[in-house]
Amino acid sequence: MVIGFEVGAVPFNPDGWGPPDATVTPTTTSTLPLNVPYAPFSRSEKLGRIADFTRNLNPGSGQGGGGGGRKSAASDSPPPRPKFVPKWRFNQHHRSQLPQRRDEEVEAKKREAEKERARRDRLYFLNRSNQNQQLPEPEDMILCGGLESYDKSFDRITPKAERRLERFKNRNFFKVTTTDDPVIRRLANEDKATVFATDNILATLMCATRSVYSWDIVVQRVGNKLFFDKRDGSQLDLLSVHETSQEPLPEAKDDINSAYSLSVEAAYINQNFSQQVLFRDGNKVSFDEPNPFANEGEEVASVAYRYRRWKLDDDTCLVARCEVQSVVEVNKQRSFLTLNALNEFDPKYSGVDWRQKLETQRGAVLATELKNNANKLAKWTAQALLANADMMKLGYVSRVHPRDHFNHVILAVVGYKPRDFASQINLNTSNMWGIVRIYEVPADAFENDYVEEPLPEDEQVQPPEENAENTEANGVANDVEDKEIGAQA
Repeated sequence: MVIGFEVGAVPFNPDGWGPPDATVTPTTTSTLPLNVPYAPFSRSEKLGRIADFTRNLNPGSGQGGGGGGRKSAASDSPPPRPKFVPKWRFNQHHRSQLPQRRDEEVEAKKREAEKERARRDRLYFLNRSNQNQQLPEPEDMILCGGLESYDKSFDRITPKAERRLERFKNRNFFKVTTTDDPVIRRLANEDKATVFATDNILATLMCATRSVYSWDIVVQRVGNKLFFDKRDGSQLDLLSVHETSQEPLPEAKDDINSAYSLSVEAAYINQNFSQQVLFRDGNKVSFDEPNPFANEGEEVASVAYRYRRWKLDDDTCLVARCEVQSVVEVNKQRSFLTLNALNEFDPKYSGVDWRQKLETQRGAVLATELKNNANKLAKWTAQALLANADMMKLGYVSRVHPRDHFNHVILAVVGYKPRDFASQINLNTSNMWGIVRIYEVPADAFENDYVEEPLPEDEQVQPPEENAENTEANGVANDVEDKEIGAQA
């Protein structure tokens, strides 16, 4: 049985599209609902179609509305590549709103950064006031301490014939500040100079343009004299590692590769290296006075203190305590040496493996160290120049294993003349002394008294410990006490 379907009467509008304006008059045969409003639509709305015979799916193929043309089955032209367009766009209205700083704070920080950059840039161009007049040669006031001879067999060390780095537990090292030095106090009482400092403090000032880590120097005025001091547990007693590198170090203080841990490790490596490369046969070269910081019968490291005086101008003289670590006979003449060690902790940070490159590409290794430790190498060179050392020995010391920071090996030892090395690393001596012009301080600049609070014990340097039961690692400190190497976080 077939059921019929009645469409109903559809009104015709001869004046245009859509239903007529007049309301349809219902008839007996009309099945349209009454009072149905006309719903207009906009062009942006998507309207579904049952069939669209005028849509051109492939432009240029000949299939289009009205013409009834058909696409050729055998087409020589390749089909066009599909156009890949993103299906979404970034919506600014739905992005997460980050907290914005106030414009005033941002501008203030920008101004401070610009001032700091300007002050730093001025240091590069500081020179002595009279370029034509060089500083006169300094004179040696007093020579103290005792030196052991350098063992030249260490110059033949290679990565294939490495030597284990020893620990010197019984030898004491001293890092005494300026005002605690009895010899400097005696020279100050005798009015031998008006400015007093140590080679470490002067080198830090001279190489300030290369430093990245923070440090500070305490300047004390006593009468008409200035004393440049460092604080107890100062950062100046440590050796920075990867200070100028672009590769960031771990920030966790307890990590063995953090900046703090590496500085402590480098300080003890440098001390042990400076004693291992010597002839320890008991024969020492003695000088005018013994070590001013050692007690009677105490075993001290091989070191000599040269108290030298520079005449900066007609009214100002500077006395500095300079250190040398060894002596060697060359052509029946005595030559002083400074001994320092570069340390490798993990090749992945530097990108150069010393065990593979030191023999064949030693220049590349040194260039990498100059990039990563520019400030440390410049300070060592400045200290050698101040002490008038004839040679500076650089040792390459590496960990036995990258995760073992207690055991090390010596891979090579290389010697350089300080002045030649200064030219190689672009260290300008005129700029060095220009920065030290800080001694030109007004007489009334230090009338007030300042009280310095000591650092908390947890922020001071403690020697690394291998474990709670084994205290052998504490020997790396080499019995360093109040006047010896310390450090701060």
